[in-house]
Order: sequence, then C-alpha cells, then structure tokens
Amino acid sequence: MPNLLPWLTLLIVAATIVGIAVGRWPVLRVNRASLTVIGAALLLAVGALTLKQAYAAIDDGTLLLLFSMMVVNGYLSVAGFFNVIAQRVVQVAHSPRMLLALLIVAAGVLSALFLNDTVVLLLTPLVLDITLALKRDPIPYLLGLATAANVGSTATVTGNPQNIVIGNLSGVSYLAFTSALAPVALIGLLICWCVIMVVYRREFQPTHVEVPDVIHVLVLWPTLWKSAVVVLAMLILFLAGVPVTLAALFAAAAMLTTRRLKPERVFARVDWGLLVFFAALFVVTGSLAAQGLEKQLFAVLTPIADRGFVPFALITVALSNLISNVPAVLLLQTIVPALPDPHRGWLMLAAAATLAGNLTLVGSVANLIVAEVAKRRNVHLTFGTYLRVGVPVTALTVAVALLLV
Repeated sequence: MPNLLPWLTLLIVAATIVGIAVGRWPVLRVNRASLTVIGAALLLAVGALTLKQAYAAIDDGTLLLLFSMMVVNGYLSVAGFFNVIAQRVVQVAHSPRMLLALLIVAAGVLSALFLNDTVVLLLTPLVLDITLALKRDPIPYLLGLATAANVGSTATVTGNPQNIVIGNLSGVSYLAFTSALAPVALIGLLICWCVIMVVYRREFQPTHVEVPDVIHVLVLWPTLWKSAVVVLAMLILFLAGVPVTLAALFAAAAMLTTRRLKPERVFARVDWGLLVFFAALFVVTGSLAAQGLEKQLFAVLTPIADRGFVPFALITVALSNLISNVPAVLLLQTIVPALPDPHRGWLMLAAAATLAGNLTLVGSVANLIVAEVAKRRNVHLTFGTYLRVGVPVTALTVAVALLLV
C-alpha cells in the first residue's frame, strides 16, 4: 500500500483538477467548490496527508485577503457604487465606438481595483440593457466587457484570485506588482478595443446614437461617500507598503462598522463557495508535497524554467486553459525560484495566467459569468464566437507582457 499511495494521490488530484477544468464530474451534481471538497476529503481518507498537514497547506492569508475584498465589493455594491460608474459611462457615450471604449476602460479599471468576477457580474446586465435598447448586437460589447475585465485585473494583486495567491506566495509588494504590470494592462485594454473594432467592423461604422436612459440607480449617498473614503485609504495603505491582506482587512472592518446597513446584506454578496473552493484546493495541491510528488513535478518542469520566460509563459497559458488558472498557478509556483530572475518570474506567472483567461470562453470565471448572464436574456455568446476575439487578444497581450515584464 505505501508504494501505491503516491499513485493513488496523483489519481485523486488529477481527477479533482480535471473536474475543476470541466466544471463538474459525470453523473454527480457537483460544482467546482463541492468536487474540490470531495477531492480533499478523499485524500485525507486514503492517508495522502494528515489533518495537521491539511491545515498547514491552507494559505490563510490568501483566504483572508479574498474574503476582505469580497466584503469591500459587497459594501460598494449595496451602496450603488458600480451603478453610479455605469451611469456616468452611459451618459457620455454618443457612438458605438465610444460606448465600447468607455465600457472597456471602466471594466478594466474597476477590475484592477476590485475583483474582476464581481465587476462583470454587475456590469453584464447593464451592457445588455443598453445594447438591446439601441437594437445593436450585444456580442461585441459583451466581449469587450469580458476581455477588459481579465486584462485590467492583471494590474494589481487584488485584481483576481490568482493574483491574490501569487501576491501571498511571492511577497511582491502591491506597488512593485502594479508598477510592473499596470503598463501591460493599459496596453492590453487598447488591444481589446482594436481587436473588437477589427473583428466587428460593421457594428462600429461611424454613427451617432443617443444612449437611452435605462439605468435606474438607487444610491445610498452617505454610505457611498464613506465607501469612497475607505477605498482611498485602503489604496494608500497598499501603496505605502502595508501588507495587502492587513490593509484589506482594515477596509472591510471599517465598512462593516456602520449604523445604516445590516451586515447580512453585505455578507450575502460574499462568494462563500469560492472561499470553500480555495481552502479545499490548497489541501488538494498540498497532498503532492506531502507525498513528495511536488519534487518530481519540479524535476519535470525545471527544464522549462531553464529555457527562459517565453516557454514559461506559453506553458502557463496552456496549463491555465487546460486546468484553470488558479490550479495552474499552484502547480507552477514550484519552478518560479528556478527561473533566472524569480521576481520577474512571479510577475510573468501572474500576467500569463491572467491573460490566458481571454483565450477561450471557459478560460476564466469572468467569461463564464458574462456568457451565463447573457444566456438568461436569450443572448448567446458561443465558444466559437469568443475565439474570434479571444485568440488575437491573448496572443497580443501575452507578447506585450513578455516585452515589458
């Protein structure tokens, strides 16, 4: 049995990661969070790791930062912050080209400051309302939203879940991370706009439109002003070098200190399933180290590191699309120290894993959210349609990352 245990561990880990990539297991009614919990439980059951090792494998700093940012986002959402931003965008857009450009900028900037999944969840209904009211094709605008959210989130440690993981694993400061990757994100947003303009040339012929007033914003202004002050303070703490997790926790606590909102309204917007998914995934990947398989994985992947950043980035893009970006990051983090410049290696891992999300419709959770919300309104963003924009956007943005990082 001892000789079989590493193979059994590898089998359970592989089945779990494949399930994460596909989003389900055959026959069973499970999602990514539940199947990852099942995988972690099976690994504990067969003795792949002990309960003490499982606890040690969980990165509590990542979970705390993710939770804190979800609380901040939830408070901002309840206050009406995202709706106000969307309303301002609509008010100044008087042509399809401008509407697309402003939508891309708004999605990119908001995703850099906050979690990209939250941004697309809130903005997708607005994009559908506007485009359908104008009797225009909503698909290119939905593509702009999805690709911009992924690209914009590249810029900061708090932009997306995989960056949060990398920030905690690497120790790269918020300022250093943003200084290196913000230029990539800015150029990437321009690439998104240009690619969509080329692919959907007929949609963006020069014309003037009056964007209808379809946004009915309920804003809690005192709460919104408080939110703005707290977010600004949080960003100042980030840039001042205060640990990102600690600064985000302070911001979450400050927002929860209120007489106006019941905490249940904010906690209802926390993605508890994602937190469960992360905790269980840490246990799943931790079993590899417990069984010594991480060293073998390191030996297999080290030749990639020896060839430099280009093969490393390409492997990251491929693996992120095969098994999803967070598991890919947790597997590839073992070889970053072997790269010629580990600091650049962490930044390249963050950039490539995030930008890889634009390659296919299933490349990131943000893409799936956009497609699913659109489907409820009888607007179908298909896999093939997404590829027309996703492939060139990914190729060009990854090339920019390789040049700048």
